[in-house]
Amino acid sequence: MDMDVFNARQVPFLQLSSYKQADCDGLHKRLRQWQQVRTWARLIREAESLWHVDVRELRRLGALELSQLVHEVPPAQRRRVNRWLHRYSVATRLYGQGHFDND
Repeated sequence: MDMDVFNARQVPFLQLSSYKQADCDGLHKRLRQWQQVRTWARLIREAESLWHVDVRELRRLGALELSQLVHEVPPAQRRRVNRWLHRYSVATRLYGQGHFDND
């Protein structure tokens, strides 16, 4: 009889802890996605800033880096990366699968 009471008390605690773990996992996932999106936008901003340098070779490297970064951003994250690009006041914007615009 005592074992049944013990098990009955333990089940709600286990369920509660699994919910807390799921919430933590969800928060960690959202934080990781936010950090990835912000990092993509920061890399694009840095590559774009090289366009404004007077040294031709650095401008060429900046254009190559920007082109590569734009194509590496996962399509699922492009909308959120665009929000960061807007906040960083850069010209580059990402559109759809494999398309980008830097107007």
